[in-house]
Amino acid sequence: MPDAPTAAARGPISRPTPLRQAVYDALTELIVNGSLKPGQHLVEAELAENLGVSRQPIREALQRLHTAGWVDLRPSQGAFVHSPTTEECAQLLSVRALLETHSARGAAQHATPRDVARLWELQQTGLTALAAGDARAIVEANAALHTHITLLSRNAVLAELIPQVDRRVRWYYMPIAKPRGKDAWNEHARIIEAIAEGSPHRAEELMRRHTRSTTDFYCKQIAAVAGQSV
Repeated sequence: MPDAPTAAARGPISRPTPLRQAVYDALTELIVNGSLKPGQHLVEAELAENLGVSRQPIREALQRLHTAGWVDLRPSQGAFVHSPTTEECAQLLSVRALLETHSARGAAQHATPRDVARLWELQQTGLTALAAGDARAIVEANAALHTHITLLSRNAVLAELIPQVDRRVRWYYMPIAKPRGKDAWNEHARIIEAIAEGSPHRAEELMRRHTRSTTDFYCKQIAAVAGQSV
């Protein structure tokens, strides 16, 4: 019997946002943060009870989540959290890599000592989360660090584009946050050093290696899981 969704831990959603959007956002976040896991059966009645809403907005949200690629709708079976494939992983993370390398280059060109100090603070937050073995905190710290590097690039287009893939990147990163963590945060430290030195070429190359390593690690894990399920 599949595990019941853990949406109850979140509590009833707030109502200022239009209900259908609030339900959609709530379910998306539950998928991103791992409360609803890949392959998990999504039962409308349980989700409705846990979020404190009727089944109709749940049903509408599941349709939207299916269109957006977060949920699979299977005839005569119902809704299931989508399980990312290696191809999806490679496509999304390769796009993210292009954006992130430009961000690192721009950050090295524009960052002030105060900006660099903030990067080290975010790095320490990630190391603290890693030491605690808190996957969600590691993912949030990782996203915060990469977001700040983007802001330091002073590139408005990058700042607009990267958030469009951030949610899915956080989703992909969740299962590898701890096993990839030590290497990832060591790589972050070298990127910050390059930014502090004002070395755009080095920062760009280090970010390129970092994103490639993350992509390879994730795709190998997905391939391994797929092999085990055959």
